[in-house]
Amino acid sequence: MSQRRPVTPDESVEYEREDVSVLVIGAGAAGARTAIELAERGVDDVLVLGKRGHGDAHTTWARGGINGALGTHDDADSPAIHAADTLNEGHFLNDPAKVETVTEQMPARLRELDEWGMAYSRTDDGAIDQRFFGAQSFRRTAFAGDHTGESLLDTLVGRAQELSVPYRENVMITKLVSDGEAVYGAVGYDMDDGEFVLFNAGTVVLAAGGHAAIYDRHTSRDDENNGDGAALAYDAGASLMDMEFMQFHPTGMAVDESDPDWEPWSGRLVTEAVRGEGGRLFNADGERFMERYSPDQMELDARDVVARAIATEVAEGRGTENGGVYLDISHRDADFIRERLPRMYERFDDLGVDMAEEPVEVAPTSHYGMGGVAVDDAGETSVDGLFAIGETMAGVHGANRLGGNSLAETVAYGVVAGERVAERADGPGAVPDDLRERLVEPHLSDLREMANSDGDHDVDAVLAALRELMWDHAGIRRDEASLRAGLDRLNEVRERAANMRVGSVTSESFELAVDVGFMLTAAEAVLRGALAREESRGAHYRTDFPDLDPDWRQNVYFDAADVGGMRLRTEAVDDPSEAVQAALDEGHELDYHQLE
Repeated sequence: MSQRRPVTPDESVEYEREDVSVLVIGAGAAGARTAIELAERGVDDVLVLGKRGHGDAHTTWARGGINGALGTHDDADSPAIHAADTLNEGHFLNDPAKVETVTEQMPARLRELDEWGMAYSRTDDGAIDQRFFGAQSFRRTAFAGDHTGESLLDTLVGRAQELSVPYRENVMITKLVSDGEAVYGAVGYDMDDGEFVLFNAGTVVLAAGGHAAIYDRHTSRDDENNGDGAALAYDAGASLMDMEFMQFHPTGMAVDESDPDWEPWSGRLVTEAVRGEGGRLFNADGERFMERYSPDQMELDARDVVARAIATEVAEGRGTENGGVYLDISHRDADFIRERLPRMYERFDDLGVDMAEEPVEVAPTSHYGMGGVAVDDAGETSVDGLFAIGETMAGVHGANRLGGNSLAETVAYGVVAGERVAERADGPGAVPDDLRERLVEPHLSDLREMANSDGDHDVDAVLAALRELMWDHAGIRRDEASLRAGLDRLNEVRERAANMRVGSVTSESFELAVDVGFMLTAAEAVLRGALAREESRGAHYRTDFPDLDPDWRQNVYFDAADVGGMRLRTEAVDDPSEAVQAALDEGHELDYHQLE
C-alpha cells in the first residue's frame, strides 16, 4: 500500500512524498472504472486522485444516457451496427479498432452496472430501457431519467468503496515526472492545505477529462475540462491527436446574461434526451427549421448538423432575443416530462419556466473534445507506463461524437486499460535522482514563486480573454484568416499569462492560474490543427474549404518539437473490420418519424 515519507532537511522546497504502484489521475467514471478493474485483478497498491470531493466529478453532468446494443426495443441492433453508426458520425476519422473495443464491450458493461445497482429507467417488464439519440439507427441509449452520469458515478463509487479502493480528494496534479521515454510519477499540491506532493508511481493513468472549457460558452464548470490531461501528457512527451475537432452541442442554455439569476446558466447543457423524447426546435418566426436542413432525421440528426443549423438560423436573423432558438417539448404530457426529464424540468422550473407549458431558449455550446492524447489499443501512450482514457484520450469519436458514447467509452476503456495496467503493475515506482533535481524541484520552486505573485494581469481576465478568442476564432465556423488571427491573439494572452496576479496556493486564483497553462497548450493545438486541416468534416467546418476532402482522411498528430514549438504530422486512418464494413454497407439509419 502507499506510504508517506518525510522530506529531507536539505530539500530546497518542502514536499510530501507518496509511493504507489498505480496512480489514477481523475476520479470520474473512467478513473473509477479503471481502479475497480485493478482491484478486482488483485492490484491493491492503487491511488485515485480527484480535484474535488469524492463523487463530485464532471461525469455527473452527463445526463442523457449511455450506449450499448442491448436490443431492449430493437432486437436487430448489434455491436457492429453501433460501431457503424459511430464511424458514420465520426466521418471515418475514428480508429476502427478502438470503436469496436467500445461497442463490443458495452452490452456486458451495461449489465454489469445493473448488477452493481445502477438506477436505470425501466420498461414495463423491468428491462433496462433505451431511448432514441441523435444519428443512431436504433434505440440503444440506456438511461436513468436525465441524470444518467450522476447515477453511473454513484454506482461506480459505491463499487470502488466495496473494494476499498484508496482515494485522495482535493489534489491537483501540475506536472508528470517523465524523461520523455517513461513516466515515473506526478507532482501536484493539496488544494486544502497547500502542501506540495510528489507521487512516485510505476504506472500513471490520466482520466482527467477533456478541454471543452477553453471556450467562452461551454457546458462544463469553469474549473473543469480545461485541458489538464492533454497538456500533462504533451509536456511528458506523449503525442496529441485530432485536437481540431471540438463538438459544439446544439442545445446549451441561451440566457439573458444581464439577469443575475440566469447568467450562471449560460451555455449549460440542455440534454439531448429532450430531443430524444420528442423535443422540437423552432426559430423566432415559429418555423420548425430542421425540416430545411434534415427532413428525415430532423432534430435527431448528428450534433454537428443540428448545431450548424441553429447557428445559421441565428446568423440569418431568425434567432431569439438571447441569440438562440426555441426547444419545445410542451406537446408531451407533463407527467411524462417530469418522469423522463426530471432534472431538466426541475432546473427550468426553479428559474420560472415550465417546460410542460412553454419552450426554452437554446444555442450551441462547447461540449466535448473528440481529440486528445494519442494512445494504443489499450490506452497506453508512447511514453512507457503512461495511459490516457476517457475524454482525455483520442481515437474513438473521430470528427464528431455520438451522444451516449462518452459514458460508454469511460467504462469500456476503464476495463481495457485496467487489464493492461494490471499485467504490468509490479510495485511502487521511484523518481530517479536526476529527474528529481532537474525537473521536480525546479517545478515546485516555480509553483511557489507563482503563489502570491503581484503581476499586472488578473487571472480571471486572462482566462476570459483566452476563452473569448477561442470562441471568436475556432468556433463552429472557421477560416484561415480568423485562425491565424486567433494564434496571434493567443500569443498576446500567453504574454499576459506570464505576468498574472495570483493568490496563495490554496486560493482559487492559484488553481485557475495553473489551468491557464494547460489551456494555452490545448488552445494552440486546436487552432493549429484547424488551420492545417483544409477541409470540412464533422465538427470542423471551414468556410473557405466547405467540402469534405477524401485525401484528408488522416489523423493530425501534435508533438513537442526538440527546440520549442508544436510540430504537426499526419497518418492515414485504418479501415474497419469486415463485420463493421458489412453493417456500414447495409445502410442502417434513424427514422425520426418513429417518434411521431
